[in-house]
Amino acid sequence: MGEFFKRLKAKPGLTAEIVAASLFANILALASPLFVIQVLNRYVGQGVDATLAALASGVLIAIALELGFRQARMRLARGLSAKKDDELSTGAFGILTTAESMALMSIPPGERREVVRGLELVENAYTPGNITAVIDVPFALLFAFALFLLSPALAGIAVGFLIVIFLFAVISQRSLRGPMATLSGAQNEVSGVLNNANGATDTIRSFGGRSILSEAWTKASERSRLLRAMIARRQALVQSVTQSAQALMSVFIYSVGAWLVVHGKLDIGLLIGANILSARALGPMIKFAQLGESFAKAENALAKVREFASLPVEPEKGAKLSQFNGQIEFRDVSFSYPGASTPLFEGLNFKLPPGGVMVVTGSNGAGKSTLAKMAAGLLQPSRGQVLADGVDLKQLDPAWWRAQLMYLPQEPTFINASLKANLEAANPNQSEETMMRIVREVGLGRFVDESPDGMDRLIVNGGSNMALGQRRRLAFARAMFVGGKLAVLDEPTESLDEEGTAFVYSALIDMAKRGKTIVAFSRNPKIVSAATLILDLDSKPTPALRTNKPRVVRSETA
Repeated sequence: MGEFFKRLKAKPGLTAEIVAASLFANILALASPLFVIQVLNRYVGQGVDATLAALASGVLIAIALELGFRQARMRLARGLSAKKDDELSTGAFGILTTAESMALMSIPPGERREVVRGLELVENAYTPGNITAVIDVPFALLFAFALFLLSPALAGIAVGFLIVIFLFAVISQRSLRGPMATLSGAQNEVSGVLNNANGATDTIRSFGGRSILSEAWTKASERSRLLRAMIARRQALVQSVTQSAQALMSVFIYSVGAWLVVHGKLDIGLLIGANILSARALGPMIKFAQLGESFAKAENALAKVREFASLPVEPEKGAKLSQFNGQIEFRDVSFSYPGASTPLFEGLNFKLPPGGVMVVTGSNGAGKSTLAKMAAGLLQPSRGQVLADGVDLKQLDPAWWRAQLMYLPQEPTFINASLKANLEAANPNQSEETMMRIVREVGLGRFVDESPDGMDRLIVNGGSNMALGQRRRLAFARAMFVGGKLAVLDEPTESLDEEGTAFVYSALIDMAKRGKTIVAFSRNPKIVSAATLILDLDSKPTPALRTNKPRVVRSETA
């Protein structure tokens, strides 16, 4: 319920209007039981039709006004939640797209998706109808007070039931928080197994993974099912208890009321009206109790959102050099992944001057991609500094810095948009003529020409609808489209055919001729032979750096 009160406090003026509308609606709701009392006591006893007509007209007006106030507060309640839900959604997605890479890597992808999807649970919990239902809870006392004026004894019975149901609702909601959190974890396990099965269909069939995944699926889904069943039982208990409480209260009201009627302390009209008032008083409490599951789910989702929101994010602003010459330096850099017993590398020092060519070599897992991400500013060193023209990358505007890079990741992914949009997002200032020239240079001309949509062809699932070689070519085109003085190329020839490899050689030669600083992460002999500096990450813990007399790299077609 903490989030509920936060939303009320965030907009005190709007909250006051909703409370005022609720007050008028509940006062007008008293008209129905009062109408019953008056009809039974006055009209039935006297038989004056004018009295009945007057009473009926009055109660119809009251019902119409009550409906108007309830509709008005629903519209007001939408204003209480809509902006807050948008802020939560935008904030969570913003963290997803701006959090520091290392911090984001600490949360499994499935949990990240659940954080964003969990916002739907928050939105479903704090709907206008649910908000107004909770606001109605205190107004149950209004009906209890009206009942007290008719019969203090019957009012005492109703208040007793109100207190019991309210406490039962609060306890039920709190008791659901733990199971809801556990269920969320179990559902993440189910989602993980399902994603694995969807993403590794060939592996499962070719290498006998079916039994392993089937066992994992059975355990995860069984755990999830048992938790859902337990939560469903608790919710069923809440419904049963509240329904029984309503019936039991009616029995008490009529039993005590009948005794009062027999002893001349109450009449039949007041007894029936008292029962209606007690039911109206208990109604908000029952609704509140039945909202327990929704609020428990919302609180669990919000706890994850708050945890997610605590992740450190990249700075939005920073220094921008008037001109970047292309020099990059690693000064006493060490890096360790969280939980690792030893650093990936430490004491790394090198300075690559503008126009220099360095090749970073190393076996799989030696840290090539990690070092490439550090040069791109995507990962921060555990110790030491990465400097551009002598300025620490931490002080630079991240967006400005990446506009100085031609960055090719080892495993390229793309946004779910068109080919053209992906390139334009990388550098909105480049011309369409430059775009098409680069696309044809990397060997994607036929791919674009044969597509009915051309450059408007959509990329889905980050590029999974393209062959790996096409993705690598497109990623190289994106890097070239950005431009900049520094090229950071992680395995530039990986997964490319002879034609694609020849293009890479040609592009590297062209970059070197134009004075670009090149850091290539590769074990390709031709690329290694063209470097002035060679950094060997297989040398542990401190990488070995040696100079090299470069040999001119020629393309395969030269």
